[in-house]
Amino acid sequence: MERVRDVSELPKAHLHLHFTGSMRHTTLLELADKHGIHLPDALTGAEPPKLRATDERGWFRFQRLYDAARSCLRDPDDIRRLVREAAEEDLKDGSGWLEIQVDPTSYAPRLGGLIPALEVILDAVDSTARETGLGMRVLVAANRMKHPLDARTLARLAVRYADRGIVGFGLSNDERRGMARDFDRAFAIAREGGLLAAPHGGELTGPASVRDCLDDLHASRIGHGVRAAEDPRLLKRLADRGVTCEVCPASNVALGVYEKPEDVPLRTLFEAGVPMALGADDPLLFGSRLAAQYEIARRHHGFSDAELAELARQSVRASAAPADVRQKLLSGIDDWLAAPVA
Repeated sequence: MERVRDVSELPKAHLHLHFTGSMRHTTLLELADKHGIHLPDALTGAEPPKLRATDERGWFRFQRLYDAARSCLRDPDDIRRLVREAAEEDLKDGSGWLEIQVDPTSYAPRLGGLIPALEVILDAVDSTARETGLGMRVLVAANRMKHPLDARTLARLAVRYADRGIVGFGLSNDERRGMARDFDRAFAIAREGGLLAAPHGGELTGPASVRDCLDDLHASRIGHGVRAAEDPRLLKRLADRGVTCEVCPASNVALGVYEKPEDVPLRTLFEAGVPMALGADDPLLFGSRLAAQYEIARRHHGFSDAELAELARQSVRASAAPADVRQKLLSGIDDWLAAPVA
């Protein structure tokens, strides 16, 4: 077998990781026990749950499981533990920069309100970054299933706390619900406040949702974006503008967007010149973390070590990391590629 470099030692940035979805399975079980919460059987087994979200019933089941896991995060200690463990997992996978995505309204009822919830999260991220050495920031995400006025409130709050570690504003949940243009004002508030725009699009629906994110929300990154591969003109537009797609291969297969890892259009995007940042999305539910996404590119799409290094560079360039952090990571990528294969 051909010898290759260890992708867990390849420096990289992680730009698509959801808050509750970053949790270790063992932690979920321990927190459920701590708080006396009965989890669905699908969350208690050793294997990730069987999911398929290409229809609304499947998406509802996915959201129900996610909500059940989120209900186990009930106090500041739980939040601090989740953040610390997410950082530890990322460091093991070679990440030098993590932008974790969260909708603080989901945690507000148990943490004293929206502002206290956000402050607990930001404090946990700040202390974890200092203690672990991992560059770590927050991307606040609005929910497509809620009213656009809620998104505006979140956008204003995100801008208000930009100096506390918030770097971007997103839009998540089922993209088949809630038109992108309904959230244009929220994204304008975020952009005017200096935050990058990174809505989800092009996952459960086709290229049109990616175009909507570009036209209506002026996205600088697209969460997922893989369905853009179905439209050559859209691919060229993404490449020409340098809009990065946060591609999550294991997630795409787990949710039924594609049947097999080799069906995820990594090659199509890469060869069209569309920047990509591979992400794990929700490891708790999909069963794999950051380095595993690079292994999918290698094993199922034939990416060479040089091409994997370029994927890592693209993740760093698309991040909100300061210049010195970017330079350190980019130099580390060059060193990884220059090192002899063990």
